[in-house]
Amino acid sequence: MRDLLARAAELAADHRAGLDDRPVARPVDPATLRAAFGELRDAPTPPATVLEELAEAAEPGLVATAGPRFFGFVVGGALPAATAADVLAAGWDQNAFNAVLSPAAAAAERAAGDWLKDLLGLPATASAGFVTGGQAANTVGLAAARHHVLAEAGWDVERDGLAGAPRVRVVASEERHATVDRALRLLGFGTRAVVPVKAKPDGAIDVDDLATKVDGPTIVCLQAGNVNTGACDDIRAARAVAGNAWIHVDGAFGLWAAANPGTKALLDGVELADSWACDGHKWLNVPYDSGFVFCARPDIHAEAISYRAAYLTGAGEVSGMGDLTLESSRRARGFAVWAALRELGRDGVAELVDRCCRLARRFARTLEEGGAEVANDVVLNQVLVSFGDDRRTDALIERIQRDGTCWLGGTTWRGRRYLRISVSGWTTTEADVDRSAAAILRLAAQ
Repeated sequence: MRDLLARAAELAADHRAGLDDRPVARPVDPATLRAAFGELRDAPTPPATVLEELAEAAEPGLVATAGPRFFGFVVGGALPAATAADVLAAGWDQNAFNAVLSPAAAAAERAAGDWLKDLLGLPATASAGFVTGGQAANTVGLAAARHHVLAEAGWDVERDGLAGAPRVRVVASEERHATVDRALRLLGFGTRAVVPVKAKPDGAIDVDDLATKVDGPTIVCLQAGNVNTGACDDIRAARAVAGNAWIHVDGAFGLWAAANPGTKALLDGVELADSWACDGHKWLNVPYDSGFVFCARPDIHAEAISYRAAYLTGAGEVSGMGDLTLESSRRARGFAVWAALRELGRDGVAELVDRCCRLARRFARTLEEGGAEVANDVVLNQVLVSFGDDRRTDALIERIQRDGTCWLGGTTWRGRRYLRISVSGWTTTEADVDRSAAAILRLAAQ
């Protein structure tokens, strides 16, 4: 086991060491890649052989998402301490369902959860659940909202379901993230429950229109960090017009703006919401899969999500870990999060956010000087770029992805196609931005 894990660490370190030199992504034939993984054998295979075969088969299909020039999907690359902690967590093989199964995992989550709330400007008394990512965080947060607004209307949704329940209005921006809609489907509301609110030109919610939509049992979904423009909803103003409605903030990456003095004002009033969703594997740069859901009312959080079983009775659960997430058997995500926050410290988190925002503005300025159109005011780490009509822009995106210097995707914004650039990685430098921008302009000119 010792030699096997050492070899695995060596292979992983070799991969990380080569990220700056390899193409970010390479064209690969899916059938050829699948064939490299072979067929199920009848006889057992020695673990050391399995490891080498896996590394060889996977190599052509690995994308340098952990490298400095991957600008798609708001993907960061795991920090050194977080990566090592995740390796250690795999070796420890802890089930982080409760403090009985792993006192260490429970303590790490408590510590990291407290630090996260402090950094993100959330109430110290809020609950913190360590989930897989933004989808799970939005689902859990909206489940807590569902429980609360229906209980206020005299309905026990956990016991009686939604059939015959008072109708709940889910008020959300027309610019909301798609995971909100999927959460509503999974929670039984259906997407027709959404009362859409207009968005301003930058993608932030129109608070004046929001004020006309709150009526009866209502859940208001706000956004910290529009997925295209990075714009943040005015949470303080929304709270003022939302009355007693439950406010849930989808802050998958934008919630991290609160940790940086230079961008903190974008999230003024964030502490006034009732629940929040955030990702760790985005701007905090921890390994997949890592997300967080926070709730200002821990009792409601637990009542909406927890379950009881005879074999769990009297088990001594004190952490609430399994009461706050949808998974029972789950890996100990708190170790890597704790390690990342310990490595960076408060100043390091602020610097990481600030640097990515500065690099995004540098990206936008360089491309604009080269003749591109930048569609958004770069307030965070998101840049929308066009090089003419939609067909040319899409062709350029494909060419960029094949070139391998950097990787970015496309998006549709206000009816037009754009290159979508997300700067989130801790290893990205000015040189990486300049090298990538030069490649984009070179390919656009061909």
